[in-house]
Amino acid sequence: MRLSKALALALPLAAGAAAPAGAADLFSPAPLLPEGWIVTLKGNLKVGPSYPGADDFGAIAFPSLSLRRAGTPERFGAPDDGLSFSLLEDSALRVGVVGRFQGGRYLKDDRRLFGLRKIDWAVEPGVFVEFWPLQFLRARAELRHGVNGHHGFVADLGLDLVQTYGALTFSAGPRLALGDGSFARTYFGVTPAEAALNGQVTPYKPSGGITSVGATAGVTYTWSAQWSTTAHVTYKRLVGDAADSPIVKRFGSENQLGFGLTAAYSFGAGR
Repeated sequence: MRLSKALALALPLAAGAAAPAGAADLFSPAPLLPEGWIVTLKGNLKVGPSYPGADDFGAIAFPSLSLRRAGTPERFGAPDDGLSFSLLEDSALRVGVVGRFQGGRYLKDDRRLFGLRKIDWAVEPGVFVEFWPLQFLRARAELRHGVNGHHGFVADLGLDLVQTYGALTFSAGPRLALGDGSFARTYFGVTPAEAALNGQVTPYKPSGGITSVGATAGVTYTWSAQWSTTAHVTYKRLVGDAADSPIVKRFGSENQLGFGLTAAYSFGAGR
């Protein structure tokens, strides 16, 4: 497992959502200072496939930050949400901007990729909307566009069931990921020239559509009004043209596992 050099690259996306809170507390005042601002700082460690479709793991560590006025609710954020900032927010609806980081695919990471083109890291800015049809059920959608490593559109859809038992908050729910043709060709396609150089894969031109289905589960322990920690696990099953890619079948895996840990510290700041 490698520690990604992408820490510095993740910093521009460091405006993250606040740490998860219990379903019963989603719309209640935060238990910190009644005036000024509340700042939440997070340290995040995520481990997952080193590139989409890979069968080995890479790691990335990055900070994130959120701000909210004292007395406003601390909103639940699933551990696999993109780093987001709300522009519109009420009791059941939240809309805003979001960003994610996607690591690159490099020959030094896997010598079997010889002849396949290098894919640089990418950032994916976009928009999100989430809705709470019930106080314990959240639906969220993200639409993003790649910059640098890929230039396609991607989307993530998910549902989360959120329950709190004392200091523990559990969340779990299904996930669906989509990508357009540009995204699919970047990570799962093989040109005739690449196939000839590599010698182990055949040419392949995938189309866009659903790229994976899966689920995410997380648990948060709230130590105090200031401190909380979160652990989570994600599972994705590549489907469609992504799963049929010769890169996945020859060098990777349709089963994509991920793990993560987050430590969050909240404090009040004067006006």
